[in-house]
Amino acid sequence: MSRAQLSAQDWTNAALRALADGGVAAVRVDVLARSLGVTRGSFYWHFADRDALLQAALAQWEQTVTAQVIERMEDVRNPLARFGQLVGVAFGPEPIPGLQPAIMAHANHPIVEPVLRRVTARRIDYIAEIYQDLGLRPAAARQRAIICYAVYLGWLDLRRGPADVVPEVVPGPDSIATIDEIMRILLDGVTGTP
Repeated sequence: MSRAQLSAQDWTNAALRALADGGVAAVRVDVLARSLGVTRGSFYWHFADRDALLQAALAQWEQTVTAQVIERMEDVRNPLARFGQLVGVAFGPEPIPGLQPAIMAHANHPIVEPVLRRVTARRIDYIAEIYQDLGLRPAAARQRAIICYAVYLGWLDLRRGPADVVPEVVPGPDSIATIDEIMRILLDGVTGTP
């Protein structure tokens, strides 16, 4: 594969997969170049250094799993349907399995921290907006949003464990009933819901 054929996004995708598999330390130019079948030199065609790659990869993650998801949800006018679709996306198959927990594990890294702060704040704020649209006051909506987000993070962490112990978190038939129960619990006592 030549430099012209390999895009910056190819590198950022490889960096995100490496981050999911081994954390920030696994995002190494030489290892990524080998996995992509190119030389290290082709890396510098797109990025100044490893930090620039990590920043670009995290920006891509922020855009695809937060900004674009929220944009898609905005087309759903009914807040209950919007909440259901958001839960379906969040608790469904991960684009890159294990990426969110890996990023959380590096929350104090100087490149990861600002992105993780923005993503966490935007997600919690968005969930709180939906709860407000469902009739909760702002403080109660924020509390419920934090609980919802904590459940989501726990769900993803459970996926990293032994699948035979908690098969309900693996996308598929076993997870559907559990996700329905999560929805019921997260919406319990919220006006505007059945």
